Amino acid sequence: MQTFNLSDYLLQYLDKSSESPRNRQLYRLLRQAILDHVLPADTRLPSSRDLASELAISRNTVLYAYEQLLAEGYVEARAGSGTFVADTVPDAVHVPATTMRRAASDTGIAQLLLSQRGHRLVAQAGAASQQWGAFVPGVPDVTQFPHKIWNTIQSKIWRKPPIAALTYGHGGGYQPLREVIAEYLKVSRSVACEAGQVVITSGIHQSIDLCLRLLSDPDDLAWVEDPCYWGARNLLSASGVTIRPIKVDAEGICPDAADLAAVPRFIFVTPSHQYPLGMVMSLARRRSLLEYARQHNCWIIEDDYDSEFRYGGRPIASLQGMDSSERVLYMGTFSKTMFPGLRLGYLVLPQALSKPFVTGMEELHRSGQAPLQATMAEFMLQGHFNSHVRRMRLLYGARLDLLQQAIASQFDAAEVHAVGSDAGLHLALHLPAQCDDRAVAKEAQERGIAVRPLSNYYRDVSNAKSGLVLGYACVEESNIAPAFATLADVIRQHI
Repeated sequence: MQTFNLSDYLLQYLDKSSESPRNRQLYRLLRQAILDHVLPADTRLPSSRDLASELAISRNTVLYAYEQLLAEGYVEARAGSGTFVADTVPDAVHVPATTMRRAASDTGIAQLLLSQRGHRLVAQAGAASQQWGAFVPGVPDVTQFPHKIWNTIQSKIWRKPPIAALTYGHGGGYQPLREVIAEYLKVSRSVACEAGQVVITSGIHQSIDLCLRLLSDPDDLAWVEDPCYWGARNLLSASGVTIRPIKVDAEGICPDAADLAAVPRFIFVTPSHQYPLGMVMSLARRRSLLEYARQHNCWIIEDDYDSEFRYGGRPIASLQGMDSSERVLYMGTFSKTMFPGLRLGYLVLPQALSKPFVTGMEELHRSGQAPLQATMAEFMLQGHFNSHVRRMRLLYGARLDLLQQAIASQFDAAEVHAVGSDAGLHLALHLPAQCDDRAVAKEAQERGIAVRPLSNYYRDVSNAKSGLVLGYACVEESNIAPAFATLADVIRQHI
């Protein structure tokens, strides 16, 4: 027996000006009323003719809604009696919707619905909504990408793609791309590898995730540089790995005696351009790290995210190229050299791990995008990739110079100074210890300037330094000085 007027209830929510068809609106409203127990089981619905009259809509509209509810099992038709709400949920598990909503409000959606791992991942998320403009870190100038050349190559491939390019991928990626990446890395990064050791991924995040899924167990220990890239740290944490932050100095990661005694399963490093501070790991520190990994069977994850862009000389050779014990997992990405939306990266594995990782990749992610990978392979084979990188290196170097000049014009080096300023797409700006870099970043955002607080990159709060991470690659030359002048004004208010 109805305890309320169904027509009045429906009229509150039926939107006759909506682009959504009225029959679908009515169906959804009735279905939700049943799910929320506003219409309890065994409630008799009005006849289609009566409901249509009360709502001032056509009978066909009501018939559609009733028939759809009947087909999905929400209602049942009883011969000679009418249409009734079906009893699809046992009474023992009936929970009023208001109770569920109150619980969600009281305890928080994340606590109520997410796993502990999911809650950690979401709570520690660092991705920003703004991914363009002054001074977004790590974003290349996508307006300079040679899209006409890319489109020409892509169109040629799509005119007659092979069947193998349109079905599920296998084998670790498009073979010609694996081959050209292997050759490129041998020459440019001194990476010791063959095509069979290269697995194509969607980028650094997927490469790290694949390593963790295949090589880690719950509560394994991982060293991470402190500070380090938030994305890598969060992936490690979300996978159940225990993180031990290791300080960095002018020579890179610097474990002390206590750190060395806590033998890790993984050592995550950015040796060619430490993120975010920018130092290069010294040769002595590299050799020491490799020897430690050999003795203790640790896996070194080498993130070589932007080594193509070095403005003070040739790119630094990879750590992997020095590894004679096959303990280094080397990964790179095309997000910085091409454009982030491409979502292509690569993982170079020790010989013994190549086949298991290819199998794991297929089982977990079902490789695909062969036409995209084929386009990338041709783009590299025809020399366009190297030409683009050379051109962008000159452009970014010029923008870095302008930013350094802007910093020098606004601040005394003893007060505010930049580090890591001879490579990559960003620099770190150190602020006085008493300056709240989070407050600076928040106020800068309100004034249209996007920067990241350096302290956010530290795991060990007691070791955190105040500063800002500034990207300059996607800022037009004419906007660098005025944008930094705005930022400088914000900084002065907090010093």
